[in-house]
Amino acid sequence: MSEMAEAIRALISEKGVSEESVKQTVEAAIKAAYKKTFGTADNCEVQFADDLSDVSVYSRKVIVDGVYDPVTEIELEDALKMSDECEVGDEILILIDPKTFERSAVSTGKQAAHQGLNESFKNNLLSENKDKIGEVIIGYYQREHNGNIYVDLGKVEGVLPKKYQSPREIYQKNDRIKAVVVDVKTTSAGVQLVLSRTDPKFVQSIVELEVPEIEDKTVEIYKIVREAGYRTKIAVLSNKDDVDPVGACVGLKGVRIQNVIRELEGEKIDVLRYSPDPVEFIKNALSPAEVERVLITDEEKKQALAIVSDSQFSLAIGKQGQNVRLANRLCDWSIDVKTEEQAAEMDLSQFSTHKAAAELFNGGAQEEEPISAVSELPGVDADVAAALKDAGLDDIQDFVDAYDAGTISIEGISQEQLDEVNRILHDVVEFVEEEADESDAEVSEEAEEEEYKCPECGCKITLDMTKCPECGTEFEFE
Repeated sequence: MSEMAEAIRALISEKGVSEESVKQTVEAAIKAAYKKTFGTADNCEVQFADDLSDVSVYSRKVIVDGVYDPVTEIELEDALKMSDECEVGDEILILIDPKTFERSAVSTGKQAAHQGLNESFKNNLLSENKDKIGEVIIGYYQREHNGNIYVDLGKVEGVLPKKYQSPREIYQKNDRIKAVVVDVKTTSAGVQLVLSRTDPKFVQSIVELEVPEIEDKTVEIYKIVREAGYRTKIAVLSNKDDVDPVGACVGLKGVRIQNVIRELEGEKIDVLRYSPDPVEFIKNALSPAEVERVLITDEEKKQALAIVSDSQFSLAIGKQGQNVRLANRLCDWSIDVKTEEQAAEMDLSQFSTHKAAAELFNGGAQEEEPISAVSELPGVDADVAAALKDAGLDDIQDFVDAYDAGTISIEGISQEQLDEVNRILHDVVEFVEEEADESDAEVSEEAEEEEYKCPECGCKITLDMTKCPECGTEFEFE
């Protein structure tokens, strides 16, 4: 049995299976052979030396006076030859030489050992790899079958199903393959890791490796949506006011994002800023298109209308609707894109760019405070707002008067930036011309008075009268 002990040590070393698992497997194999030979294994005992230098097999028998079952019983006379202290009713262990087992029994034992070791090996590999779901792993192209690519990962095999492959990618023998683990399962051959190169988590893992600000939590990835091989949109946010999340992900001269694009074989990637304001977020999500306005058309159903110029329409929609489709998934809103000409034919007075969005995020619980300062407007550049404040133009009415008069001249602030502030202002703020309203009211009252007095004597009349009750003048209302 010393050869078996050597085999046990070899299995522990080569397969990485625990010593206890191998011992249990060998014991099960011996008992299977024992049962094949003697009809039962209930009285079979297997003992291992502490250093695994030997394995012994024993048959446990009851001492009787008159043997009925020679497999489980032994005559007192025969037992006394082994020990002088034997008595009827005692149990004695009798050493068995496995070489005496039948040939078919040995085959049965080998088969049981093989199955047992396979199960132990699978369980061990499964335990080692079950926590790898979500991890990026690197392997090498091994073979292809029915469109599925099998990847050499060392102890385990990886499979990259056709549905998880990017249409941009073609592999050759021994090509390096990086992918994210999406599932771990057992097969007849062992453990198999299911890989994916289309999962958004794959892009996230690559971006996290390229951007140290994500690792230290300065920048966070809010959400990633993807149509593998074509376009990916990544919404990011910063936990520090002085850190631009988009700039951090793109890197100096775009070097960081170019590394990600290279890994994705040239797939287009849009990195954009997340905003809790759905209007701003939808504008950002439709990049690279420039959006003129976003209107919330149904806040409960999360439906919005994005208005773009004619030149930006095809860019906003994207090839086969891809760009707007990804924007829908990124924002979790249903976005309808219209040109300015198309929007002009619609009644947009019932929709809002600000009020509905504010109520949505405030839960409708609080009444919106009136905005009186440029710096309070959503979407206004902080530097522009600060410059206007320094120039004494933070008050909205002061800004409007100066803007309309064309008297604003601030160093470092362009006319385009002022135009953008004015656009946002008119999108958000409702201007009420009080004097005009009062004048209109007075005219209306005068009209009412004229309409309800007799033209001859001036006494009050009603619309159902045909004759003045005072002077008798007859009249007819048209």
